[in-house]
Amino acid sequence: MNYDDFCKNFGVKLKYYRLFKKFTQEQLAEKLEVDAHYISDIECGRRNITFKTLWKLSKAIGTDTYKFFQFDN
Repeated sequence: MNYDDFCKNFGVKLKYYRLFKKFTQEQLAEKLEVDAHYISDIECGRRNITFKTLWKLSKAIGTDTYKFFQFDN
């Protein structure tokens, strides 16, 4: 897996958990105090995030951080 695929897979997993919790991108962005475009960019694999953002995402969605890295092959 190359870096671009890694970012896309992370974004797919984020979208999965966001939809599972029935959050819109706007609702999740509000919880993180960021713009909705930021969430969209992460989900599309266009944005790098920090550990702090990863932690905020896991708290906002209510899941463990490691689950964002369990990619389907």
